[in-house]
Amino acid sequence: MKKRKFIFIAKEVIEKEIISLKKLKSNINLSFNNAVEAILKCRNGKVILSGVGKSGIIAKKISATFASTGTPSFFLDASSASHGDMGQISSNDILILISLSGESNELKNIIQFASRNKKITLIGITSKKNSLLYQNSDIKLHLPKVNEVDAANIVPTSSTIVQLSIGDALAIACMRAKKFGKLDFKKFHPSGSLSIKLRTVEDLMISGRKLPIINENKLMKKAISVINLKKLGVIIVTNKLGKTVGIITDGDIKRATQKNENVKKLKVKQIMSKKPFTVDKDMLAAQALSIMNENKITSLCVHRNNKKNRSIGIIHIHNILEANIN
Repeated sequence: MKKRKFIFIAKEVIEKEIISLKKLKSNINLSFNNAVEAILKCRNGKVILSGVGKSGIIAKKISATFASTGTPSFFLDASSASHGDMGQISSNDILILISLSGESNELKNIIQFASRNKKITLIGITSKKNSLLYQNSDIKLHLPKVNEVDAANIVPTSSTIVQLSIGDALAIACMRAKKFGKLDFKKFHPSGSLSIKLRTVEDLMISGRKLPIINENKLMKKAISVINLKKLGVIIVTNKLGKTVGIITDGDIKRATQKNENVKKLKVKQIMSKKPFTVDKDMLAAQALSIMNENKITSLCVHRNNKKNRSIGIIHIHNILEANIN
């Protein structure tokens, strides 16, 4: 087979799966709303997903998506459930079972267990309306009949794509309803590249006793001493009310020295750059780096909420780069 034929196959597979997803989109109805509302009301329980074979793999991924977006969830192995793990399911839980046929033997015991406990809400995701799963589900999410992409129509491809898609839709709908944002997301991803991307200015800024600050009426001799002590190459300038009125960098001092030999005897306010750039503590560090690059500066004052004239910290370009943010 010529290599260019592989490209044709890839496009053909993707096109067939797109057709399946369009069918799913047209099939979404009020049952989806009911499922999302049930999950959102599950505050004293858990969202448990289970499935068999490829559906089980999809269920595990959906569960992971729920858990990472603010909805407590875990995957229950269907085979292990009949050998003691059914005890993980308790009253007030949401049980989401995924099965193409809705008749998987491994799921029957779980369905029966849920049916006996009226406080467990069973959400069934299946393509067969006459199946055991569909008939016994409290909320029924019916998947459209789709053609698998292989010639024999037997390899789980289009069918698993629609399962995954409706699961993602449930998780994202719940995420948006909870107003689960990027800062919440960061809490659930403390390690790895996602955590790095989501680090905020507050995570990396210099604050407290390490923060270089000086009053505008002090002499530059004192300012230079503080800059050398803090080793940041910058100092925040405040007025008698503690409000930020300027900033002095090593570059400002060098330029002033070229014009005046007695820089140390000048007052700080004579040298400072007024209206320094300031960012909110909750801004992503990557965005702060972009601001520095655009304005060709190496530091930013940091404020809280809308109090831009009250600096609580300073972030230097080195702080960002050392955190591997670029």
